[in-house]
Amino acid sequence: MNIEERINHLRKLISYHSKRYYENDAPEISDFEYDKMFEELKALEAEHPEYSSPTSPTQRVGGRALDKFEKVKHEVKMASLTDVFSFEELRDFIRRVKSEVGEGTEFSVEPKIDGLSISLKYENGALTVGATRGDGTTGEDVTANVKTIRTVPLEINEKASITVRGEVFMPHKSFEKLNREKEENGESLWANPRNAAAGSLRCLDSKETAKRGLDIFVFNFQAGEIDAKTHKETIDKISSYGFKTIPLLYVGSNEDEIVNAVIALGENRPLLDYDIDGTVIKVNSLEKRKELGEGTSTPKWAVAYKFPPEQKKTKLLDIVIQVGRTGVLTPNAVLEPVKLAGTSVSRATLHNIDIIKERDIRIGDTVIVQKAGDIIPEVVGSVKEARTGNEVPYNMPEKCPSCGGGLTYDDADDFIDDGEDFTLGALRCTNPSCPAQLERNITHFASKKAMNIEGVGGKLVKALLKTNLINDASDIYYLSKDEISRLERMGEKSAQNFVDSVEASKEAGLARLIFALGIRHVGEVASSALASKFGSIDALFTATEEEIKETEDFGDVMAKSVVEFFKKDETKYIVEHLKNAGVKTTEEIKELSNEFEGLTFVLTGTLENMTRDEAGEMIKARGGKVSSSVSSKTDYVLAGEAAGSKLTKAQALGVKIIDKEAFLEMCK
Repeated sequence: MNIEERINHLRKLISYHSKRYYENDAPEISDFEYDKMFEELKALEAEHPEYSSPTSPTQRVGGRALDKFEKVKHEVKMASLTDVFSFEELRDFIRRVKSEVGEGTEFSVEPKIDGLSISLKYENGALTVGATRGDGTTGEDVTANVKTIRTVPLEINEKASITVRGEVFMPHKSFEKLNREKEENGESLWANPRNAAAGSLRCLDSKETAKRGLDIFVFNFQAGEIDAKTHKETIDKISSYGFKTIPLLYVGSNEDEIVNAVIALGENRPLLDYDIDGTVIKVNSLEKRKELGEGTSTPKWAVAYKFPPEQKKTKLLDIVIQVGRTGVLTPNAVLEPVKLAGTSVSRATLHNIDIIKERDIRIGDTVIVQKAGDIIPEVVGSVKEARTGNEVPYNMPEKCPSCGGGLTYDDADDFIDDGEDFTLGALRCTNPSCPAQLERNITHFASKKAMNIEGVGGKLVKALLKTNLINDASDIYYLSKDEISRLERMGEKSAQNFVDSVEASKEAGLARLIFALGIRHVGEVASSALASKFGSIDALFTATEEEIKETEDFGDVMAKSVVEFFKKDETKYIVEHLKNAGVKTTEEIKELSNEFEGLTFVLTGTLENMTRDEAGEMIKARGGKVSSSVSSKTDYVLAGEAAGSKLTKAQALGVKIIDKEAFLEMCK
């Protein structure tokens, strides 16, 4: 066997064993034997570059980092689906379709994977382009990252030229591993596998994507020649090409059986190693799909049934208090670990004492837990019939558990709807030197939406305070690489990354700095408004309540809070310390246009070539408002890739949904 034959032989062997391991979960050789073959292939390809191939298994390790993703126009529009939230709505869809194209119409039922939608284009059997959905018409070229996904064939079993659509997701085991590593490094954790998958697929460095353990289900044939008359036949055909395809749970015309298939999937949801947020019900006949046609933005031949939030029962072992950055005492439930919406949950919020009493939640109770918006675990109630008599009612502490300081009670007279930390019935520590508040204030200061200093999470802040390296947030700018590298789990590289990120944050801008300082009642939107009006941090030190009230949406309580904050000696010290370190404390005052005056936007999902912060700045620069939650008062929801519960709520409320292209058109 010559060199070229040996290389081709190894490629076939490795591809075969990779499929056995990653798709069939039935390996035939040991990891050692597999790794040995892989290393031999890498060595041979390095020695004989004339035999290199873009479809070689060695391409999965990732290549050079990109500066940005190029745009790709989809051959066939990657449409989204109409959501239904009840079985009655689902039955209405089935009956409508049958009334239009025939009583015997068949439907397919399949799981709706909670991930990131992509298209895969093959020419003469070789993968040439992998692209994100984007706005459905234009996506991003993430081919280098797609190649790192083991279940994406680099070459299919026939020399066909086709395009298929799939959903990239992160299995639970990969998600848990990734978050363990982030926690050990003191980094912010991913909220859920969907966000982790979207972020991983859009890494500019494909070597980083290769480490994330992504997977894919292919669920649709998009373009090319295929011998099929039904959806099921297309799935069977592309499966024979070597794709990992979506499991079809049911194919038939019986309305009750369709509904039962949906119910069965919901019941089996906890057994899956990946997240699903519903089921997709499609007309099986490709000819009848054409007859039904497309709506304005969604096909008329398919709907997505969305599951209600998953709930689980578990034991409430204890209730502990967390002291927030503004002193709010939040009771948190300590639970027997339970698997919920893809992650293991051992803690959940109880909000405040009023809710604990209203829901009659006691230590020792069997409780019902769910994830609000599939992200934040919360206790929704207790199972009273499961009580033994040993359960203990809970009372809030009389002193701050962190510093022993006095507490005050938030009532309706103090309420401001600022989207921040106010909760009716909340107890608040009144000691400004409370250690717990200090720790959380510093963590907030460094957070992504504030000064965006990477790697500064709760663990690192605790270590810095414990070793007396910092006393407040401004001290971060005076830390040396040597001081950081001596901390536990902070080597040379981590220390250098920290120093580089601190240096970059000096140019974060005035709006971010005001938000980072953690003024009570002043969130992101209010911070931006203050920066736009006053132009410098110094101007805020001399501003009166009357002047601040001239800022849009500022009332008496917010204005008073700002004035009191800038009167404090510690504020003056911190700001002076930041200035001396070179942190930017001024901003050019821009004349605002008013195209969006009176309009409220909510941003959700990943926007192509634009961050949500950048989109938010564009909205505010045109006189609009950016809100964190969808309500009947929302005018527009700007939705990107992997949009979640906010998009679902907007659809339910009938709020106008726009994509990035429509948004940019509005901005013109």
